[in-house]
Amino acid sequence: MRIALYQPDMAGNVGAVLRTTACFCVQCDIIEPCGFPFSERALRRAGMDYVAHAKIQRHTDWSAFLETLNGARLVLMSSKASTALPAFAFRPDDVILMGSESTGAPPEVHARADARVYIPMGAGFRSLNISVSAGIALAEGLRQTQQFPEGTV
Repeated sequence: MRIALYQPDMAGNVGAVLRTTACFCVQCDIIEPCGFPFSERALRRAGMDYVAHAKIQRHTDWSAFLETLNGARLVLMSSKASTALPAFAFRPDDVILMGSESTGAPPEVHARADARVYIPMGAGFRSLNISVSAGIALAEGLRQTQQFPEGTV
């Protein structure tokens, strides 16, 4: 399982996602272009020292990213989806895709996704922060597939 960020806008959010993926020992794919100059310095503030432990794969564009799927299922997290997270069955090799913070995912990304999933929220709320949503979806996927890393308690 891994997280992919489609053309992220905010370095702080990417840093927070990288911290999450580092803690859960999964890869994070960054699909460029980003809405900020991509550098370790730009990510360090939110990701702290965890960024140094993150498995990051950068892709120059959507097409380059798609070439890396190797049959993995693409699961798009979207407020426009019709399948609720608790009703979705993850597979061990799923790629959880998050759209851009400002614009979400464009129609061609929605069309390519194998599944579109939303996180249920209280009435009147539009969406969660992208790093929070990525963490919720990843934790549920790891729970379902029993892929949480062995750690200390």
